[in-house]
Amino acid sequence: MTHFLSPQERRAVGRAARKQMSRQNHSQWKPEARRHKPLELLAESMRGRVPQLVTLKYERMLDSPFGYFRGAVPVMAADLATLPNTGIINQICGDAHVRNLGAFAAPDGRLVFDINDFDETTRAPFEWDLKRLATSLVLAGRAINTKRGPCADAVTALVDRYRQFVDMFARMPVTQVAKYQVHRLQRITPVTRALLKAERATPMHTVEQLTELVKGQDAKRVFKEVKPLLTRVSSGLRRAVLASLVEYAETLQPERRHFLAQYHPIDVAFKVVGTGSVGLRDYVVYFEGNGAVDPLFLQVKEQPGSAYAGYVDQEGLALHQGQRVVNGQRAMQFQSDPFLGWTTLANRHYEVRQLNDHKGSIEVEDLAGAGLSEYAEMCGELLARGHARSGDACVLAGYIGNGRNFGEALAFFAHAYADQTEKDWEELCSAKKRSAGKAGR
Repeated sequence: MTHFLSPQERRAVGRAARKQMSRQNHSQWKPEARRHKPLELLAESMRGRVPQLVTLKYERMLDSPFGYFRGAVPVMAADLATLPNTGIINQICGDAHVRNLGAFAAPDGRLVFDINDFDETTRAPFEWDLKRLATSLVLAGRAINTKRGPCADAVTALVDRYRQFVDMFARMPVTQVAKYQVHRLQRITPVTRALLKAERATPMHTVEQLTELVKGQDAKRVFKEVKPLLTRVSSGLRRAVLASLVEYAETLQPERRHFLAQYHPIDVAFKVVGTGSVGLRDYVVYFEGNGAVDPLFLQVKEQPGSAYAGYVDQEGLALHQGQRVVNGQRAMQFQSDPFLGWTTLANRHYEVRQLNDHKGSIEVEDLAGAGLSEYAEMCGELLARGHARSGDACVLAGYIGNGRNFGEALAFFAHAYADQTEKDWEELCSAKKRSAGKAGR
């Protein structure tokens, strides 16, 4: 008969992991341990992307160190893999940073705020999410001229809140962890702003933003042309995208498949999204249900594979890459998009989800003043919930303990890696200047 470890035994497993990696050692960052040059990793990650859009991705990364950080997951994934780790494997977001949390509509219509980008999700050491999120807090703080002390305070606030909630989840019945909701969203200023944006981002608002009325005998709405950011596709590609939705529908729950069947497609366009995803194939499909006042927008987003794939156990990574993203999202989120699924198009893997259905994100400027630490606390709560839902809160709580040493170490790491990110960004800027100089000769 299988022996199930008690909560106390699972906490002991976490405490034992300190022998593999002490909490103080999370402060380590050793650039000399790098096995790959950042520019080479970035160039490799561009393979297979739409060539005309690669320049646009680099432009967005050149905008600032934080912009670079958003697009450089392959670099940080390789760097994290050079460091010792706890061996405590969890589902991770993989790209946890301050702008990858946001507001969106839950299946019951309420607005929720949660981690909302899972392109890089995989099973990996839990601390990798915390290190990326902590570094993003420092970079975001620097972008709004926040001094070192408050940036460090924000990181320790993140870790302390994460510790508190992981410990709380470790003491709760499993079913309560699964149902746990964060209730103080309206009291966090940056979150309130994101919720207000999401409230305004109705499907009809998206219709006005992305489509235009074409007059004629059969007047109808189609996507606007805003090249290269939004481009209507050819009739052949349109047919292929719509045909891929047959496979997608099979990944939905039966009642949601029934709802989808009551919408008919009107138009298809290619859309550029984000920073890390620029250059990947991303299609949006405009549907109508009960007339023009009942629009539905689906995003068909290419998923080439997690940047962490070469550094973690390959079990589960052989999945359809769209399914990998969907499974990770469903595991970590309290409530997920009811139309979340996956499909295949021209031998490429895609995730499918709603586009802009009451979605809203924070801006870095929203984090000025007390907003940085307030938001860091909220990030700690949400990440703790995601990790507890998809891992073992008892093991995590046992490892972290009172959190003081862990928090101080992560603050030190976040500043060191933010410094490294700025150097890498400057290297990218210099490389692009050299490239432009050669092209001008």
